[in-house]
Amino acid sequence: MLFRVPQVLKPDQVARARKTLEKAKWIDGRVTAGYQAAKAKANMQLQQNDPVARELGDLIVQSLQLTPLFMSVALPLRIFPPYFNRYEEGHSFGTHVDGAIRQVPQMPMRIRTDLSATLFLSNPSEYDGGELVIEATYGTHEVKLQSGDMILYPASSLHRVKPITRGVRMASFFWIQSMIRGDAERTMLFDLDTVIQNLGRDIPENPAGVQLTNIYHNLIRRWAEL
Repeated sequence: MLFRVPQVLKPDQVARARKTLEKAKWIDGRVTAGYQAAKAKANMQLQQNDPVARELGDLIVQSLQLTPLFMSVALPLRIFPPYFNRYEEGHSFGTHVDGAIRQVPQMPMRIRTDLSATLFLSNPSEYDGGELVIEATYGTHEVKLQSGDMILYPASSLHRVKPITRGVRMASFFWIQSMIRGDAERTMLFDLDTVIQNLGRDIPENPAGVQLTNIYHNLIRRWAEL
């Protein structure tokens, strides 16, 4: 499932992040790519231990935890500390797949990458090209969102970033290990949660709401991996 999560960062937070990133020290993005991905990758990136990356990464994770839509869609167990990249004219990232397991920097912890996330920090009008192209089960999708918006998609998907022909594209990217490993099960739970919320809003006294909530939590008990 591909899912857009709007306004993970509010406009003032985006402005703050961009001002900070403009002064940051960018390095060759291939430092975090695996053997196959490194051959296709041409962009700039912040080092993970850069104080700017840590500061803005904490801001993003805190914002995600306060975003009900993200919590419902992803059912996160662990969030990898966000990375930041910068694509300038001529930069691109060819077709690749994200590694299944990521070592969390400077911690004795690994995460399984169930979901990939790209949080856009540049507006579409600021650059040409740079679309995130995701090859999903039901076709290929091109994604280019407003600043502050985020796209979630299965980390098992082949994807690429089209060449930049004008301007600069900045974004944050990271991975989520969900409590629910399977994309189909997560989608089912999100749909059920949405029905429960709509029912509670439209017919708050309907006893079906409690029954559906019971089913929702029992499915999580059956499928969750902690």
